[in-house]
Amino acid sequence: MTAFKSGDPTTINRLYGRSSGHKLRQGQQELIDKLLPQISVPAEGEISSRILFGDDRPLHFEIGFGSGEHLAYRADLLPDHGFVGCEPFLNGVATALGHVRDGPLGNVRLHMNDALEVLRRVPDDSLLMLYLLHPDPWPKARHAKRRMVNDGPVDLFASKLKPGGELRIATDHPVYLDWTLMIMQRHTDQFDWLAEKPSDFLDPPSGWIETRYGAKSRREGRRPYYLRYRRR
Repeated sequence: MTAFKSGDPTTINRLYGRSSGHKLRQGQQELIDKLLPQISVPAEGEISSRILFGDDRPLHFEIGFGSGEHLAYRADLLPDHGFVGCEPFLNGVATALGHVRDGPLGNVRLHMNDALEVLRRVPDDSLLMLYLLHPDPWPKARHAKRRMVNDGPVDLFASKLKPGGELRIATDHPVYLDWTLMIMQRHTDQFDWLAEKPSDFLDPPSGWIETRYGAKSRREGRRPYYLRYRRR
């Protein structure tokens, strides 16, 4: 019966999984103590390009950026765009801060906690891109309500993306792939799937960088899938 309990990440309102791993090195701890406060998303109020960056630049949002390789790559590729990244894992945030420092990347803002809390504060119809790359698959049926791809979050994604904005989802887990396709099929009034042939979801999209997680996945024989959806 537990597999069919109602709820999803927008209603559960809690984070699962680790918040930290090995002890941070001194340099990483200094980044957390000094750089993170300078580029953190405000704790309250609206989250817009003008508030974060002082202008109306295109805004990107990444949920669960891991160690920040993709976020930093995209921010460096598009310096006139703004990037918001959310990640609850301390060690990942510390690594991402290193990318921001080394860039240097002045167009990145980070949040070390729940992405949905920040996303709710983004004005509707304001995001150009939203990334959900290799989210925790929660493969057990009773944990399906913890998956970020669920009806509640997808409705939220749709409300925050501009018409024509893009949602990118990557996964190497067959259960999560099937689940994502099923959930997104229920939202065809909000999203068009940008796939006409197999290569459209088997090959990475433009502006893609393979992260350490992606490289590990390939080494271990798992194929990544790349799903792109355009906000109608």
